[in-house]
Amino acid sequence: MKGAKTYPKGGVHPPDNKGLSSRKPIKSALIPQTLVVPLSQHLGKPAEIQVEVGDEVREGMVLGKSTGFISSPVHSPIPGKVKEIKDVYLHNGLKSKAIVIEMEGEFDRLGKSQEKKDWNNLSGKELLDIITENGIVGLGGATFPSHVKFSIPKGKKAELFVVNGVECEPYLTIDHRLMLEKTDELFEGIKIIQRILQPERIAIGIEENKPDAIEHIRKRADEAGLPLEVVSLKLKYPQGDEKLLLKALTGREVPSGGLPIDIGAVVSNAGTVFSIYEAVVFGKPLIERLVTVSGGAIKDPANLKVRIGTPIGELIEECGGFTEVPEKIVAGGPMTGFAVYDLDTPVVKGTSGVLALTAKEVNGASRTNCISCGRCIEACPISLNPTKIFKHVDHLEYEAAVELGLNDCRECGSCAFMCPAHIPLAQGIKLGKRMARKKKG
Repeated sequence: MKGAKTYPKGGVHPPDNKGLSSRKPIKSALIPQTLVVPLSQHLGKPAEIQVEVGDEVREGMVLGKSTGFISSPVHSPIPGKVKEIKDVYLHNGLKSKAIVIEMEGEFDRLGKSQEKKDWNNLSGKELLDIITENGIVGLGGATFPSHVKFSIPKGKKAELFVVNGVECEPYLTIDHRLMLEKTDELFEGIKIIQRILQPERIAIGIEENKPDAIEHIRKRADEAGLPLEVVSLKLKYPQGDEKLLLKALTGREVPSGGLPIDIGAVVSNAGTVFSIYEAVVFGKPLIERLVTVSGGAIKDPANLKVRIGTPIGELIEECGGFTEVPEKIVAGGPMTGFAVYDLDTPVVKGTSGVLALTAKEVNGASRTNCISCGRCIEACPISLNPTKIFKHVDHLEYEAAVELGLNDCRECGSCAFMCPAHIPLAQGIKLGKRMARKKKG
């Protein structure tokens, strides 16, 4: 696997704007006095509440237990008292029960040295149990419970394990900093997953706009004797999509409606691998994550280690506030993230970024009629016809949209980025998927 690789069709080249934060080392964000912890922070069923108003909780205590195989527990990010249980809207617009915690008492972890646990004598099953108990989910955005991803179905084998270090979304730089600053921890996380999956090969894909990370990981892997293939990938969005990443690395295509394991592969984001390291080595639940705070309207962009439940407005204030009134505030990346209107919206496990974008960065314009230019088709990395799918969704013809590949859409936003008519193709297709599922029952 030498030379810069990529997938063969489509893709776009938005300005990456990573220079705003790519040289900013990770630092710990201040912990607010009050945190709001939603129970739906993962793909699958929401966690089931385990506390009541007035209960005292400790740092890392279970607030909500998983309610099925595709579910994940939620833990308290701080010590304190349950002040309220209420409904909140998440950055994706969905409503969730949430536990409001007022901080008080002593932290069990923060500021204290933690004893490292020797996991070398543990079986893959025992390691998987630790990952399950500590609520680890995919931190690249999908929030798929990691224990489900690593539970290989009977008759299948994980021949290839891939660490996704691509981070192709503009502005976001947390994985870049993680690879540079937490290399040893990342490598130990890879070894833990290696014990679980027993793959024949291990690779990490890194986009070529991060040459320092490519060189650093390659050198350190050689020094550590870790059989890790470091693959440089061409600068093209959405190179970080796991199915497209596998196409670039292996030349094989995940079948429609299928998963990477169908072609013998498992993919995990770099941040997820680091969280697995912390869970296994220190018994630490997923109570904090790395977040890039950036955009032209942010005074001092940064990469922050943030407690789950922190209002995004607190992170903006920590970065010096706004330099001007932002045109749009986005949770996540600008291509796949969600515009938010409320600065009290809490950070959840899937919040990779908080962006305050200027009018120039948003470059908004009024929607006009489709001119049948075909740019959305050229941009689609899986050769769909986004405008036709959108038209069916727009006319509530969900079954017809499904027949055209609605459910195969990667929701990358490349089509909308290229549309000269400024039609909200990606948003419409996301809504179409949700409505099609609802109609199907």
